[in-house]
Amino acid sequence: MSVVLIGFAVLLILIIVVRMPIAFAMGIVGFFGFAFLQGLELGNIADFRWTGPLSMASNRVIDTVQEYSLSVIPLFILMGNLVTRSGLSHELYSVSNAFLGHRKGGLSMATVVACGGFSAICGSSLATSATMSKVAMPPMRKYGYADSLATASIAAGGTLGILIPPSVILVIYGLLTESSIRELFAAGFIPGILGILMYLGAVRYVVWRDPSAGPAGEKTEWPERLQALKGVWGVLVLFTIVMGGIYMGIFTPTEAAGIGAGGAFLITLFRGRMNLQNLFETLTDTARTSAMLFTVVIGALIFSDFINRAGLPDMLLEFVTALDVAPIVVILAILGIYIVLGMVFESLSMMLLTVPVFYPLVASMGFDLVWFGIVVVVVTEISLITPPVGMNVFVLSAVLRDVKTGTIFKGVTPFWCADIVRLALIVFFAQIALFLPELLYR
Repeated sequence: MSVVLIGFAVLLILIIVVRMPIAFAMGIVGFFGFAFLQGLELGNIADFRWTGPLSMASNRVIDTVQEYSLSVIPLFILMGNLVTRSGLSHELYSVSNAFLGHRKGGLSMATVVACGGFSAICGSSLATSATMSKVAMPPMRKYGYADSLATASIAAGGTLGILIPPSVILVIYGLLTESSIRELFAAGFIPGILGILMYLGAVRYVVWRDPSAGPAGEKTEWPERLQALKGVWGVLVLFTIVMGGIYMGIFTPTEAAGIGAGGAFLITLFRGRMNLQNLFETLTDTARTSAMLFTVVIGALIFSDFINRAGLPDMLLEFVTALDVAPIVVILAILGIYIVLGMVFESLSMMLLTVPVFYPLVASMGFDLVWFGIVVVVVTEISLITPPVGMNVFVLSAVLRDVKTGTIFKGVTPFWCADIVRLALIVFFAQIALFLPELLYR
């Protein structure tokens, strides 16, 4: 146990003090930790061979890079980049505004719905927040919305990007826990829609408390609403084909990602937004992001090998068994750890650090790992808007330099509370997440 604690301490020092990228920090600690444990097993730390840790690390690199199912990651990233390049964010916001803008707080509601729709294709919370801030903020300021509500609806809406499928985070979780990706995608759908509805409720609460925070906009007539819908029909068809094909079992998530990337390319081409320079930039950005994610995953897997060899999952199970508490109490304790870590760590880092430690314990207590994956992602969503390190908040603060970070954090409080309520519902009513996977695949 002391070896694991020392490993975690060194890891935190490398990440927080030295500011080493988490991928390399986890890989280094995992590699040398694995080597140290091998030396202990041989009875002489100075007399071990490098063959074991080198073989472990090289196998992790080769197996991860050659894993066919992981091609879903660059393909979904490419699909999201192409959709972003097509300018879809403007059309999604226009449609949402046409149906909701005339209500009190309607523009904020339209922003939440547009963020949900955009994130369903984009799959990135930070990209959703950065893109929608440029689209939604000007009209909300035009109608006199409070900066706290306007920015909070963008920051909170952006968190939906890591839950509503297709989600790269869910793919990475599936890799770490060897869970079915298509079941994870199915499980994320209802909680994602529930998140949108609860965020709309948070907006209503804010304007009920202070009507001046979100004045009503102009009402759009039905002919104009139908005209606005024409701008998004392509992406609606694309999303229906991609996700419908996965849910119906017509094709695998990898095949769906390929179809989605091809469809997004055609949509961007037909919209006149694609030329050789844009194509090169899109492919370069996709390759850069994919390489970063693969590096992080490899580092996490090497670190996972170290803590598994150290026997940490078994020690945690023995400790929990000795406490003689109900399994749900253990889950609540894990969630408390996640919320605290979310105040310090960025979401992907937090998930990669904790999932290899917690998922064997959760599985041994009889909980469904697909359900636990949705719980982890929802907690990770909460961390994106939790002070002092809410990544979505800092992205908005960087884009909207005239809005103070404290103003945004103050505005997201009702949305944060809505997320806590949603988390509690998913924890105590697991069927919210498991209904679709059980209906479609079990």
